[in-house]
Amino acid sequence: MQPNETRDASGNAAPERSLPSAQDGLSRFLGGSPVAVFGRLVLLSILVGVVLAAIGFDPWNIVTSIRRLFQWIYDFGYDAINGLWRYFLLGAVIVVPIWFISRLFASPRR
Repeated sequence: MQPNETRDASGNAAPERSLPSAQDGLSRFLGGSPVAVFGRLVLLSILVGVVLAAIGFDPWNIVTSIRRLFQWIYDFGYDAINGLWRYFLLGAVIVVPIWFISRLFASPRR
């Protein structure tokens, strides 16, 4: 007889049966061992927190942080368009007169 072997009333070895453990259901629900899942969640939360802090989110006032983020994106887009417009005008001051002069003095093509 093995140390953990059970016998029924007649003395025969009982068939090996494993009852489902409560831990198996929890592990299946969580997607792994609870300690490992907790550790991954902690690390992922810290990583996401660093990214959100870098773009200006405040955990104590999330609604204001989201509004501020959209305002920053809008301002950034407006500044980008404004910058492109300024570069366009600066280049056009040189390019358009040179193009116009080259068209005036170019020989007609047939």
